[in-house]
Amino acid sequence: MLFRSRAVAAALLISICAVSLAYPRESALSLKTRAVVLIVSDGLRWQEVFTGADPLLLDSRHGGVWGDAAALKNAYWRDDVVERRAVLLPFLWGVVAKQGMLFGNRTKGSDVHVTNGLAFSYPGYNEMLTGSPDPRINSNHFGPNPNTSVFEWLNTLPEFQGHVAVFATWAVFKDIFNEPRSHLDVHAGWDPPYTGVALAPRQELLNDLYLHSTRLEDDDIPNSFLQPALLDYVRSQKPRALFVGYGETDNWAHAGRYDLVLQCAHEWDHFVAELWNTMQQIPEYKDQVTFLITADHGRGSGPSQWKDHGRKQKGSENIWLAVIGPDTPALGEQTNAAPLTQSQIAATVAAFLGEDFRRAFPRAAPGVAAPIAEILPRQ
Repeated sequence: MLFRSRAVAAALLISICAVSLAYPRESALSLKTRAVVLIVSDGLRWQEVFTGADPLLLDSRHGGVWGDAAALKNAYWRDDVVERRAVLLPFLWGVVAKQGMLFGNRTKGSDVHVTNGLAFSYPGYNEMLTGSPDPRINSNHFGPNPNTSVFEWLNTLPEFQGHVAVFATWAVFKDIFNEPRSHLDVHAGWDPPYTGVALAPRQELLNDLYLHSTRLEDDDIPNSFLQPALLDYVRSQKPRALFVGYGETDNWAHAGRYDLVLQCAHEWDHFVAELWNTMQQIPEYKDQVTFLITADHGRGSGPSQWKDHGRKQKGSENIWLAVIGPDTPALGEQTNAAPLTQSQIAATVAAFLGEDFRRAFPRAAPGVAAPIAEILPRQ
């Protein structure tokens, strides 16, 4: 497949390589993981993940349902909470929960939360990707990220250079990953995914859809537009570190359409399953890939608060985390677990690949958070 290429910024890469090579790989760990995929469903609440459809919102009075509320309830409501969450997210509960681990069900004593104090997207993604909150980042329109993400850093290491990529629906990820500086392969927003000549008919069709579809959001494409190019890239380029950001769960919540929140969450689960199954069919990935699946922030609770998030919406700091891969024990949903933070994700991505992001970037307090020990092999 023909994708946009990225040149290497020599001065930055040499300087970061010099720092990173000064630190040893985490060779004490016996790792089977060869590739890591960090997947985010923007603003998907832990409540839907662990308890399924919210009965308070399954009507037009609170959930903004347009159409047949009875059909919506028939599709996503079950009296038993285990059945209810499984019908909404069948891959997460039918595969990940059986082969991996899930954290964040606050009704069972499992807490995953953000530490940036803002609980909206850009600060959350920065915390997740760099291992530390940055009080300077207080807007989704902040501009290019001054901080180095774990993906940018991995791309400076000889083993991973040129095998790190970003696919996301939201165009702001170009800033979050600081595309001009990092020179990561970033596919985000409405830029057509394929370039060059002699494109296959399917590729030309997808490019045309990017160019000529009516845009619900000027800087955010539908999840379904992202998926085909993502799968093509995985098959042809075989990245070792991959970030995938799906945005629709947040968009439809802000629009007050709980029916579409449920629908797009269900479809998002299908897309994650499709990516997992595709990679398991590729020899370089089979039984050698780890998925970290999470959200950038939570949301409020209640008849109207669920639509929004941030400082004013209590509970917006609460998120969740699911992990599946050859190095993570199959312990399922965690109860009465030690608290985890969003800031631990960056070092965890690196640790699964045998690298020490935390030591490569020693910062002033609070510093890069430690990897999540519970999901890694014991030393």
